[in-house]
Amino acid sequence: MVNIKIIPLLIFNLKMEDWTEKYRPKSLDEIVGNEKAVLELRRWASAWSKGSPKNKAVILSGKPGTGKTSSAIALAKDFGWTTIELNTSDARNAQKIKTVATYGAVNETFSDDGAFISSKTGGRKLIILDEADNLYERAEGSNTGSDLSDRGGKKAIIDTIQITSQPIILIVNDYYSLIKGSGEVLKNICKLIRFYDPYPNQVVGLLKRICLSEGINVDQKVLQSIADRSKGDIRSAVNDLQSVSMNRTQVDSSSLEVLGYRDREKDIFAFMREVFKTKNLNSIRESVGHLDADPNLLILWLNENLPKEYIDRDDLVNGFEALSKADIFLGRTFQCQEYCLWSYASDIMNGGVAVAKTHTYHNDKYDFPVWLRGRKIGKTGFDVKDVIVKKLSKQTHLSNKKNKEDVFSYFIHMFKNDTSFAIKMKKTLDLTENEVEFLLGVTHASKLKQIMSSSETEKLEISEGKKEEASEEKSDNIQQSLFDF
Repeated sequence: MVNIKIIPLLIFNLKMEDWTEKYRPKSLDEIVGNEKAVLELRRWASAWSKGSPKNKAVILSGKPGTGKTSSAIALAKDFGWTTIELNTSDARNAQKIKTVATYGAVNETFSDDGAFISSKTGGRKLIILDEADNLYERAEGSNTGSDLSDRGGKKAIIDTIQITSQPIILIVNDYYSLIKGSGEVLKNICKLIRFYDPYPNQVVGLLKRICLSEGINVDQKVLQSIADRSKGDIRSAVNDLQSVSMNRTQVDSSSLEVLGYRDREKDIFAFMREVFKTKNLNSIRESVGHLDADPNLLILWLNENLPKEYIDRDDLVNGFEALSKADIFLGRTFQCQEYCLWSYASDIMNGGVAVAKTHTYHNDKYDFPVWLRGRKIGKTGFDVKDVIVKKLSKQTHLSNKKNKEDVFSYFIHMFKNDTSFAIKMKKTLDLTENEVEFLLGVTHASKLKQIMSSSETEKLEISEGKKEEASEEKSDNIQQSLFDF
């Protein structure tokens, strides 16, 4: 069964301006950390400007969020180069790579206003191949029913690098996935530049600059905690800062509790990004390992967001096919109490959805599962009712079961329709605002403020004093009949 208690209910307001884009470095000088990598990248670009590069392409390798893509884009701005960005997870066959990357690599460039810029005068195009480690090659002679043109993606990149007259950057999270198999040639024709986690004090420095720009005052402990939690992932740190600072100008250490709730949600979003954006099964398994969540929970998140992510019909069908097979294993796990089947369900569910896609999708908004939200709301309602019933039991000296089955329906009817009775019961049972709101329901919600406000209560008691005195005996009889079962 899904343990709903582990689900944090803080949902990002993704409609707000994304600070990771707003504060993306505009120059290599703004890159946080990785000074050596930035220096090597700048030297490589300078060699291209002189027309004599030792390596026509570089490979930027490192964990997500360490600044690889930002560095490539900032480099182009620093040198005045135009860019051609290609996500190789959507360009897995040789034909697509040749059409986009190779064509750009062997041709001259144009400025933004359409003017021709010769490479002889320094005009360059920077070709950025992101997620290059997600390229895969089918073995020769293999035929699984898919398009055999998927073969040759790495070879097409190698051929492009060998004939290019424009600089090329390959961006990877896993360098060894790129160079294995037919990609081994890339070790010799590309320069490897590694990106490492920035120091926490460097991340704190960036967060302080963002706070200054946004006009918010954030406690130093909060900034340090965000930097420590990010573990070198700058994108994650900036997202956390935006989350705790939302609609606030002063953020104190109490916001650390929010970050604690956010950890699980952040991990779930990271897991879904791995599944929906990559085909790296090892990386997906690692994300699931960090998440340490019940597969029954993860399948609900994937089921909710799959149709929002996979727009292509075939990708969507194949994704749901994987989920349906995984659901069979999860059902057998519950029926047979064989939890060893969880690992099979997890691989089929996560890996199956990941490899089902044949396109790149740019959706970054993931929704909380509707089914779980409904369960949570329903569960909350039952919890409130149980608390009220227990309070009633102390006053009526009846069992909880008797109050719930026989008394509660009369009590809630009187509470909704007799304001003076509701005010008295609020005081007698010491009802909270949440409990009063539950008893009133949607149709009587307008009475909430009147009941909860002591000043309004006093006015009501004064204005209705005579009426209450006249009907005191009748009112007492009604209340006595309520509690004398």
